[in-house]
Amino acid sequence: MAETAVSKDFNPSRDEFAALLAESLAKEDLFEGSVVKGKIVGIEKDLAVIDVGLKTEGRVALREFSVGGKADLKIGDEVEVYLERVENALGEAVLSRDKARREESWTRLEKMFEKNEKVSGVIFNKVKGGFTVDLDGAVAFLPGSQVDIRPVRDIGPLMHQPQSFQILKMDRRRGNIVVSRRSVLEETRAEQRADIVARLEEGQVIDGLVKNITDYGAFIDLGGIDGLLHVTDMAWRRVNHPSEILNVGDTVKVQIIRINPETQRISLGMKQLQADPWQSIEAKYPVGARVKGTVTNIADYGAFVELEPGVEGLIHVSEMSWTKKNIHPGKIVSTSQQVEVQVLEVDANKRRISLGLKQTQDNPWESFLAVHPKGSEVEGPIRNITEFGLFIGLDGGVDGMVHLSDLDWSKPGDEVIKDYKKGDNVKAVVLDVDSAKERISLGIKQLGGDPIDNLSKYKKGDTVTCNVIAVQENGIEVKTADGELTAFIKRSDLSRDRSEQRPERFNVGDKVDAFVTSADKAARRLSLSIKALEIAEEKQAVAQYGSSDSGASLGDIFKAAIRKRENEDGEEEKKE
Repeated sequence: MAETAVSKDFNPSRDEFAALLAESLAKEDLFEGSVVKGKIVGIEKDLAVIDVGLKTEGRVALREFSVGGKADLKIGDEVEVYLERVENALGEAVLSRDKARREESWTRLEKMFEKNEKVSGVIFNKVKGGFTVDLDGAVAFLPGSQVDIRPVRDIGPLMHQPQSFQILKMDRRRGNIVVSRRSVLEETRAEQRADIVARLEEGQVIDGLVKNITDYGAFIDLGGIDGLLHVTDMAWRRVNHPSEILNVGDTVKVQIIRINPETQRISLGMKQLQADPWQSIEAKYPVGARVKGTVTNIADYGAFVELEPGVEGLIHVSEMSWTKKNIHPGKIVSTSQQVEVQVLEVDANKRRISLGLKQTQDNPWESFLAVHPKGSEVEGPIRNITEFGLFIGLDGGVDGMVHLSDLDWSKPGDEVIKDYKKGDNVKAVVLDVDSAKERISLGIKQLGGDPIDNLSKYKKGDTVTCNVIAVQENGIEVKTADGELTAFIKRSDLSRDRSEQRPERFNVGDKVDAFVTSADKAARRLSLSIKALEIAEEKQAVAQYGSSDSGASLGDIFKAAIRKRENEDGEEEKKE
């Protein structure tokens, strides 16, 4: 142990001794917790004995002086160590070379952090959420997300290898350092990308290596920078997935379509190296031509048909079938099916071809008209009943409609339609066929003759006998005795006498005589009046039997007329 030489003549006073002691203690306190220089005064097995100028020496393990190998120390060497305590329980100074190196590293790293400089370190251990890095004595944390630009599955090759890092955060009081390897790689990569992009030009053809394949395309390594080959630029034909034509590791020839100088993104194409099949497309597929193709894809709105590699057309769902409406295209065609289609429209600029499948089949409305001309009689089941009529199933899978107005000659359609139900088999007459609008008009009332044709035999002033078929609040409904025509007699026409203009005095089945006031065939109406008949009969009776001026009352005149009619009727019965 080193001793401090003291003169035998030195005999300080009590005050001087206290002052010297205080000075010595202050010096010792100042050393603790700092890096000090010391001299190696001895080496004992795996320990180095170091004198740091205090009254005691300290011992430090030789391995703390080892950097990647065996410690090369000898007596007399000066070293820097960290003084933790001046004296421990054994009377020795507590020293540490590791802590000294750590303090040196922190001081150096703080300066580099301020200047935003990169630091060198070694990944040596894995911890929760990342890894630990030795920055020449200072230990830093490397988050897992900051190891590389892309996720790294195997960190093994990176362990214990000197590498560059960027300090993201430092907190000396807490002893916390966070570093990133990713930011260094991104910066290096950005520099490399800038150099490579500067050498590339749009339109240039270059070889590349398929690095990665996704659902939307493939990333091609162009020698230090990646370009995206989108699935739509791989071939002129439809490519459902890039893996159909590419594999990871393939070498491919691509053309540079676009370079974004700001983002340094490169778009590539393969189909651009081949002839465009859409050139002169109108000449190859004129409108009206029938061609064959293969169904490549089916959507809700239609089916895509490949006519040749790189040329596809769409059969819209409305052009798939004449009769199958509101049905999914997948129930009419299937993928890979060979079909014959007709070209409906070609737009070379938009690279679109509209196709029709139903146009290659007979138009069922034209076929129906050929077999069932207007005026012919048909029969079929009622497929549907709507508020405006009946739909009847006909030959060829088409439907015909019977409008409400064509159900009955005399009754309202909304009343007559209640007598029909879905599934009933009915007969009808073909009234019209419009193949362009895909409509067939039918009539049920036309099966029988139009009763209004009989209207011509009635003339104004005729007297007709009718049967009451309905009593209503505002009049009575009657049918002519021959059962051919119906008419409505209003309340005001029920009698010349106001007190007798009561519909309730009539019963269904009663026979009444009425006067024809009009017979309008155009309006399909026969107008009758009991009141007019009574007035006419009164005038006739007055003319035959005299007037009231002769002294006879109107009642006498009517009685005479009635007796005369009864006599005439009796004579006719006797003759019969």
